[in-house]
Amino acid sequence: MGDEGSTASGQRGLFASAKGLLGTGVTLLHNRLELLGVELAEERVRLVSMLAYGGAAFLCISAGLIFLAIFFTVLLWDSNRLLALGVFSALFIGAGLASLMLAMSLARSGSKLFSASLAELRKDTEVLAKGGAPKSQ
Repeated sequence: MGDEGSTASGQRGLFASAKGLLGTGVTLLHNRLELLGVELAEERVRLVSMLAYGGAAFLCISAGLIFLAIFFTVLLWDSNRLLALGVFSALFIGAGLASLMLAMSLARSGSKLFSASLAELRKDTEVLAKGGAPKSQ
């Protein structure tokens, strides 16, 4: 009879332990998903800001360069108008190609999106592989 009581309490302890482990796992998953959501929102804000400021800078610099080219072309109209137009055309094409190469370099480098979440998941995997329980944040 004593064996039946210890078996029942052992099963209750096993179920309680499994329930606690499941609860910890769900909490851990919830925290990691929240972290992913925060990182996604931060990346979206960064991209929108970058596009807005980049667009404004592009428009202002483009207008300034065009007016500067027109100014020098008119200034040199009587003596070297073709030289002025050729020089400014070369400068604009060179600047455009340099910008294109920079943009392609940035596109190849990739994004750091979800890097913190991946690092946390790596830590969790290492801790679980060692047999411990990950600390919930």
